Amino acid sequence: MTQKSSKPLALITGASAGIGAVYARRLAARGYDLILVARRGDRLSALATELRGQFGVDVGTLVADLTRDEDVTAVENRLRNAPGLTLLVNNAGSAKLAPLEATASQDVADMISLNVTALTRLTQAVLPRFKAAGEGAIVNVASVLSIHSLGISAVYSGTKGYVLNFSRGVQAELEGTGVYLQLVLPASTETELWDLSGVPLAALKAGTVMTAENMVDAAMVGFDRREPVTLPSLTEHALWETYDEARMGAFAATQTAEPAARYRRS
Repeated sequence: MTQKSSKPLALITGASAGIGAVYARRLAARGYDLILVARRGDRLSALATELRGQFGVDVGTLVADLTRDEDVTAVENRLRNAPGLTLLVNNAGSAKLAPLEATASQDVADMISLNVTALTRLTQAVLPRFKAAGEGAIVNVASVLSIHSLGISAVYSGTKGYVLNFSRGVQAELEGTGVYLQLVLPASTETELWDLSGVPLAALKAGTVMTAENMVDAAMVGFDRREPVTLPSLTEHALWETYDEARMGAFAATQTAEPAARYRRS
């Protein structure tokens, strides 16, 4: 990565395939220089070569397994020190879909490390420089399973529910700073994640799976509009507004020192 470019710079995790690779292509088309982060160095190199040739942007790669503490530290250091950084896309994620008792302990640990710990640390690493500059953006890719859980998604939904609540809290922190955080909640999206999850893509109902390209394109419209929460497949946005208002109303109604009447012994 050269240090002379005047282009904006984005760092994307999970950039070697799927949603992350589409983000890389779309941001390169917008003139962003890139730092691509993923475990598979061969795929990162191939994508970097493609983007340099097609868009004339500067593309650096960082091979990192974000379930490993030392690799997260390496990405944190790049976020703190890369000149011109204006955007972090926290896309890397892991899913193992099975009943909890049938899920290996290591798979549970990896989902928590990648979906929760790494995302939190990388967001925290970039905030000081963005706030000091009064600008910058973070995209946290969660899931519609942030707001719903299945009998096979207890851990995955739990981690994505964390991303939702974490992101909403950081958004509140960032009010008035000029820094923007977008929370993206995709539904089923056509990526390699499915076959790795234990539920093959072919098992999903026809007509319910969005391409990664369509998902990212919709998310970037939300990004340009500075939406706090983007649900790329939700046509009736009023459904989200109703859900969010009910959530806030329920929280407000709990702010009393008295037990609810239904819990009082007669």
